[in-house]
Amino acid sequence: MSNRPRPWLPPKSAFAGFRFPPEVIIVAVRWYLRFNLSYRDVEELLVERGVEVDHVTVYRWVQRFTPLLAGAARFRRHAPGDRWHVDETYIKVNGVWRYVYRAIDQYGQVIDVLVSTRRDADAARRFFRRAIATLKVKPTEVVTDAAAVYPAVLDELIPHAWHHVEQHANNPIEADHSQLKHRLRPMRGLRKDNTAQVVITGHAFMQNLRRGHYELGIDAPPAQRVAAAFTELARAI
Repeated sequence: MSNRPRPWLPPKSAFAGFRFPPEVIIVAVRWYLRFNLSYRDVEELLVERGVEVDHVTVYRWVQRFTPLLAGAARFRRHAPGDRWHVDETYIKVNGVWRYVYRAIDQYGQVIDVLVSTRRDADAARRFFRRAIATLKVKPTEVVTDAAAVYPAVLDELIPHAWHHVEQHANNPIEADHSQLKHRLRPMRGLRKDNTAQVVITGHAFMQNLRRGHYELGIDAPPAQRVAAAFTELARAI
C-alpha cells in the first residue's frame, strides 16, 4: 500500500455538469432576485439575447445557486447592529397561508428569514436560533409586537437583551415587509415551503447587497455593484 500523499486537486466548481456557462446561469439568477420578474420573464429576456433556456431550468438554477451565492457571501457580510426588529408576515404556498418570520437591525440589514407553518413558540425559537447561529452574535435589544410567545423565548435564548414592546416601535420591520410582498407579486405562486424559503432568503440577500451590507463589488460604479458582486461570488463557488 503506497504512503505517497494524494495530489492536491482544486475544489470542484458548483457549475460543473451544467450545459450552460456560469455567466449565463449567474445573470439569470441575478435578474430573478433583483427585479420583479417571473421565471418566464427571465426565459424571455435570455431568448432575446440568443440564449434558449426553459423557464423550468431558470427555476432550477435559482433554487440551486441562490443558497450557494448567499453562503459564499457570508464571509463578506457586515456585522449586524445590536437592535433587532422582529415580526411575522404572511404568504401563500400552494394555496395555504404560511408565516414568514423576518428581522432587520437598526441599519436596515435583514438579519434572517424563516418560513413556518405555525406562529408559535417553537417557530419563534427556531427563528432566533437560526439567526444567532448564522451571525454568531446576539442583540442587546429586540423589538417585537405583543405576541405572547416572545417573552419566554427571548428569556430562554437571549436573556440579557432588552425586550421592547411599544406601539409603533416596530414600524421599520412592518414597512420592510412590503418590499418582500412587492417582489412576490409577479410570481405565479409558490408551490413548496422549501422553494419559498430559498426565494425569500434570496430576496433578503439581494436587499442586503443593494443596501451596502456586504464588502462586495465595492470598486464598481454604484449601478454595477450588484453585477460585480455576483461575478465575485461566482468565482468563489
